[in-house]
Amino acid sequence: MTTKYPESDPDYREESPTLAEVESWTDYALLEFGAPWCDHCQAVAPVVKAVLVEYPQLPHIKIADGRGKKLGRIFKVKLWPTFVLLKDGQEVARIVRPTRIVEISDLLASIE
Repeated sequence: MTTKYPESDPDYREESPTLAEVESWTDYALLEFGAPWCDHCQAVAPVVKAVLVEYPQLPHIKIADGRGKKLGRIFKVKLWPTFVLLKDGQEVARIVRPTRIVEISDLLASIE
């Protein structure tokens, strides 16, 4: 049985899915860990938006990360933003603190 992806939201959500929910997802999804006040996160937002236009069916879930946030610790997030590409709830690729379109494009190039 699969869990529905969280609704798309342009903002980082404070409540993140559980690991069990993430692992139940099917197909591809992109998790973005960061914070709304993070300069690096704000700077890359237009770059991510430009690339994701090519992947309208790809769920992009923005998770507010920080002290005490379990999902970020499970995924061993150290710097923001961190993008984790999932396939069937399992990590297949990640990038940390990208600055260029090509970095995001390369991450998503593995989507079948």
